[in-house]
Amino acid sequence: MNETLTLLLAWVAGGVLGTIFFGGLWWTVRNGVSSKQPALWFLGSLLLRMSIALAGFYFVSLGHWERLLACLLGFFTARFIVTRLIGPPVEHLASQAKEARHAP
Repeated sequence: MNETLTLLLAWVAGGVLGTIFFGGLWWTVRNGVSSKQPALWFLGSLLLRMSIALAGFYFVSLGHWERLLACLLGFFTARFIVTRLIGPPVEHLASQAKEARHAP
């Protein structure tokens, strides 16, 4: 396969992995803050997201550092895109989190 095409596919795969990772983080924060067991949400999400990302990097690179670098570039590109799409935190969610911090 053409090397440029291989690197482009590795970059796209990194973008998909980044979208899963950072989109999953956003979803976890939204649901974990209001959960009765937030530590379970955050720990479970961390393990799942890291497992998916590391396995994806491993299979995309196949021992080639160029593919790994392209995949990482796509991963961080997805970080910027997901951050821009999600936008700043919503005020009502931040006020709920402040209310949950102190005892009744």
